[in-house]
Amino acid sequence: MSQPVRFDPRDGRHKQPFGALSSEQSARFCLDVARDQHASQALLWLREDGGSPFCVPMEAQEAAGEWDSFACTVFALPAGLYWYWFEVTGGLRPFLFGSDCPYQLTVYDRGYATPDWFDGGVVYHIFVDRFHRPAAAGRAGREGRPFKFHEDWYEAPDLYPTTLKEQNYDFFGGTLEGIAEKLDYLHGLGVTTLYLSPFFESFSNHRYDTGDYLKVDPIAGTNEDFADLCARAKERGMAVVLDGVFNHTGSDSRYFNDAGRYPGVGAAQSPDSPYYDWYTFRHWPDDYESWWGVPSLPQVREDNPDYRAFMLGREGVLRHWLRLGAAGYRLDVADELPGDFLQALRAAVRAEKPDAVLVGEVWEDASNKVSYGCRRRYLLGEELDGVTNYPAKDAILGLALGAVSAGDFACRLMALHENYPPPARRCLMNILGTHDTARVRTVLGCGPEAFTLPREDKAHHVMTAEQRALADRRLRLASALQYALPGAPCVYYGDEAGLEGFEDPLNRRGYPWGREDAALLEWYRALGALRREHHALYAHGGMDVQPFGAAAVLTRRHGGQALTVAANPSEGDVALPAPPGELLLGEGVISEGKLRLPPRSVAIFYQEESHG
Repeated sequence: MSQPVRFDPRDGRHKQPFGALSSEQSARFCLDVARDQHASQALLWLREDGGSPFCVPMEAQEAAGEWDSFACTVFALPAGLYWYWFEVTGGLRPFLFGSDCPYQLTVYDRGYATPDWFDGGVVYHIFVDRFHRPAAAGRAGREGRPFKFHEDWYEAPDLYPTTLKEQNYDFFGGTLEGIAEKLDYLHGLGVTTLYLSPFFESFSNHRYDTGDYLKVDPIAGTNEDFADLCARAKERGMAVVLDGVFNHTGSDSRYFNDAGRYPGVGAAQSPDSPYYDWYTFRHWPDDYESWWGVPSLPQVREDNPDYRAFMLGREGVLRHWLRLGAAGYRLDVADELPGDFLQALRAAVRAEKPDAVLVGEVWEDASNKVSYGCRRRYLLGEELDGVTNYPAKDAILGLALGAVSAGDFACRLMALHENYPPPARRCLMNILGTHDTARVRTVLGCGPEAFTLPREDKAHHVMTAEQRALADRRLRLASALQYALPGAPCVYYGDEAGLEGFEDPLNRRGYPWGREDAALLEWYRALGALRREHHALYAHGGMDVQPFGAAAVLTRRHGGQALTVAANPSEGDVALPAPPGELLLGEGVISEGKLRLPPRSVAIFYQEESHG
């Protein structure tokens, strides 16, 4: 017999329940050992991350065929990250199974609860300066600062020298009022959550260098405009989530004030400044800790009591914007925020608005992430509701490009589904592109050689008709899988309309109003309708992903509904078992019990399942 042991944590016979456990749950484990091993006993070994291993004896079960089985029940464990493996004794020789690469068991706090309203919706990510410029676009508030205003909404953003201090001061004039004017358009896409890039007063167009946390940048509007946007969005069943930038401020800010543009004394002006202890100076005033060494982004000390009070207090920044109508925050560079700060932040947000959402920017599997030498506890119940789902993005785009096999794709998605607690799955922000990555259409249509072009050539690069056709077939496939994942798909503004562009700043062009790709836009509207109409896509339902040769099939189930996405990323036709139900979207022909999918195509099926 080639394998002396059988164990699959995703098989209900071997582990029940599936995936992460609540701290009040027990779990049953069953190990199959080949009869010819003559095993007399088996042990389940567990180790909490950073702790010592302990074992649970497994009892022999009734023999079946050529296998002996051993089972045990692990009763309620404290919240934490655990690793487990098996030891088999007796017979030919004792041996360990799984010890070289232990299985992960996530145990989350039994009180972990996340907002209902986020689950099953559609998030739309807006880079505020580039979404929509109303007739009376603001240009105020730039006195004494570098400033360029693009009269031509459709031209490329400026390319700057590599000196980061001098970048990103060209503006196109998108505003909060401009977003409000397009709410009906967004509603037609099925959008339920607007995620806005920072709009606080800042030096740059991206506004991750906050100048004043309590004030909307005058170019983008006013605090009253924000409250009005939230109210008008709420009338259409939409919530507004802010980008929370709490790891660093701008150097040109009310708090650091290295350019002296603000009244009062900033940390760069005097050690007697009330803000001096917010920052860490190696040598005052020009040598200080900053985000990734960028001097325009001095890093704050999240452990400073005054900073914490300013951000998290009853009259602090977090509550200020929640009171004006915000429904939560996406936390920029969550890896840079200490765990105790995240816990205090979540407590402050929940105290002000119990159903507010907190999504952290995390680029890896957030259940086992190590940051700065520390295992993070993002999803155990005290810190975050969900995260930006970069691992799923990489798997989906890899499949669409042919760089990831269907088998590897299935393993990657199911690993995330297994590792993430069910409450966290509900608040995953499932992305294909963001303001930090090249446009998804460009990624899917341009070959890798295009990404080696000089920046100036990239600024003027135009995809050929053939490249667009290829990209759009791949994008339909990728977006169908994105919309089927637990949590909420997050569409980066303009992806649905066919925007192209390489890395920052070329991925931040103005939305192509009047120049949209009509066919692509209609596809995204159809996907939005699926999210609205089929509760099988809500995260508390089940998920299964299976490879069939080059094709991958993802199925979601909940409440008697089943929705199946069959994706063929290959250059040839594929045939696979026909999913049950009605073809809702996509391509494919069913014949003799087989679904035949053309090259680079996707088909979405729906079925009402019997409960009997």
